[in-house]
Amino acid sequence: MIPGMGGRGMNPAKMKQMMKQMGIDVKELNNVEEVIINTADSRIIIENANVTIMRVQGSDTYQIVGDAKEVPKELEIPTEDIKLVMEQTGVSEEEAREALKNSNGDLAEAIVALSSA
Repeated sequence: MIPGMGGRGMNPAKMKQMMKQMGIDVKELNNVEEVIINTADSRIIIENANVTIMRVQGSDTYQIVGDAKEVPKELEIPTEDIKLVMEQTGVSEEEAREALKNSNGDLAEAIVALSSA
């Protein structure tokens, strides 16, 4: 518990002064439209975000509050891979793209799957 809080609210100006004395600087990041966090498997999109930056002894900590949704990442397939599968199997671009998606981007597996179909 912070001294002086005593169960009641603390004066915001006094709280700001105490934080400044402790070397803590807090500021609100304005005009944030959305925050996107990319992970290996998905994207977390936070809309209507309120972002607060707290600087303590030279290190920044970001606090984000908003409406979050997680979206799985789609496999990105290079155009060169699609062309190679098309050349090797004689299928259309859409069939080659679908085979590469089904094989998680594995060229050999996509070609074998289309060749044996």
